[in-house]
Amino acid sequence: MLLDRYLPRIEFDSYEDFKQNYKVNAPEDFNFAYDIVDEWAKQDINKKALVWCDDNNEEVTLTFEDIRKMSNKAANYFRSKGLKKGSIVLLILRQRWEYWVIVTALMKLGVIFIPATLQLTKKDIAYRANAAGVEMIVCINDSYVISQVEAALPEMPCVKNTGLVNGNRDGWFNFHDEIKDFSDEFTRPQDDQKTMGKDIMQIYFTSGTTGMPKMVCHNYLHPLGHIVTAKYWHMVQDGKLHMTNSDSGWAKFGWGKIYGQWICGAVIFAYDAEKFTATNMLAMIEKYKITTFCVPPTIYRFMLQEDVKKYDLSSVQHWTTAGEPLSAEVVNKWEELTGHKIASGFGQTEGTVLIAEFPWFEKRPGSLGKPSPIYNIQLINADGEECESGEEGEIVIKDVDTNPPVGLFVGYYKDEEQTKNALGSGVYNLKDVAWRDNNGYFWFVGRHDDVIKCSGYRIGPFEVESALNEHPAVVESAITAAPDPIRGQVVKATVKLAAGYTPSPELIKELQNHVKKLTAPYKYPRIIEFVDELPKTVGGKIKRASIRHEDANK
Repeated sequence: MLLDRYLPRIEFDSYEDFKQNYKVNAPEDFNFAYDIVDEWAKQDINKKALVWCDDNNEEVTLTFEDIRKMSNKAANYFRSKGLKKGSIVLLILRQRWEYWVIVTALMKLGVIFIPATLQLTKKDIAYRANAAGVEMIVCINDSYVISQVEAALPEMPCVKNTGLVNGNRDGWFNFHDEIKDFSDEFTRPQDDQKTMGKDIMQIYFTSGTTGMPKMVCHNYLHPLGHIVTAKYWHMVQDGKLHMTNSDSGWAKFGWGKIYGQWICGAVIFAYDAEKFTATNMLAMIEKYKITTFCVPPTIYRFMLQEDVKKYDLSSVQHWTTAGEPLSAEVVNKWEELTGHKIASGFGQTEGTVLIAEFPWFEKRPGSLGKPSPIYNIQLINADGEECESGEEGEIVIKDVDTNPPVGLFVGYYKDEEQTKNALGSGVYNLKDVAWRDNNGYFWFVGRHDDVIKCSGYRIGPFEVESALNEHPAVVESAITAAPDPIRGQVVKATVKLAAGYTPSPELIKELQNHVKKLTAPYKYPRIIEFVDELPKTVGGKIKRASIRHEDANK
């Protein structure tokens, strides 16, 4: 067991005990690749690390020893290509099993890696490469991805090498062919190439719903922040399969598919589907007997469109969700079908899980839960004062300068001014609005920019979306403010309908009346627009700003 190396205390009697006494021992030279991956291999040569499959009936199972050896080969190869501590590599790998091998190798070298999603365009790729100074790009063999990278190459003079993990193409190296002849031993550097905990390990580009994406930096201590994510929220178990559904380009992948899970000794299950279908996911849970499971709320809603009872999901002992708040209706329906509530978690690309439904208190459907012990989280009002119970305010993390939380980002790459604005005051403002009830539960209202001001009322989009999503005709919805000459703003709903329903004036009226019954009547959407798909970021979050912008220009 590795947890006891980093936690002076693992078990807690209550949430209050957890909040007050949880501590992390963070070695100043901690490196996840050596201290977790290689250490598990040393302790148990047969310990499973990863079970991977795809839609083509391919399956790969890797032990920590397998990953240790292959990552050493890869590290030796990458070093031969000139990569060293501080070099930067862009990865577009979906959920290919090679991702885990490659990032382990890059950590061993001190190379900074940028996970990226398959949805990036030529412009996105060129911007990321030039903004960060990317030297190498490693991709999945996907025609769209390759075409976008090759189109961007003339605009990326910093990129010296491009490679594929599965397949061959002129001008690209084949990862497996290149590493096969290199040694599977690699000595941990002790010279100027040695990594320290405060060195930058990886960069996430934010989704960029407003302005150009920012480069969020996490250091080598970041994985230790995810012990709370995995152990006390996902509730992973040593040697048992944990499934989080996420493209490797999203921060959610770091939350649920590598760091905390491996520190706790869990086995990562990766279903590398080219296209999501709810029935396939349900079948995978049944086939592989997943123990702990996490997906965004949208996926739960899509699974509820199917006959969930057809599948044996009894192996799953704990269900979780993050990415967008989850309505009480979905939680209640899921409990009816499986006997388990879904535990919500909340956070950002900039951190680990910040607020969650931890095991010591009753889950309250629709709430975010209570704060993680890593962070000093408060709600502040417009005057910068701490909010009373029931008062809406912005979520902030305090003491980030005097007591930097392990797991929180350390700044924006190559942008001192933006870093100072975000962290320099010692208070990091998430720009998310919530309120806290008398029992300490946090309830999400919306992004600061998403809160609607209509006829003197403040209306949070989440409450209206939750009400709408309870109607059987609605798969998902986005609530935004639309311009109105009299009220200034009115509530608008952009709705994706469930199968079997078609847009009509009668359905609009029905949905409006439905919302009026579940919330204060002034919150109902005066405008309802039906769409085939909601606009989303490459991270899968609804782009409400995009809807607002489109409406403003009509």
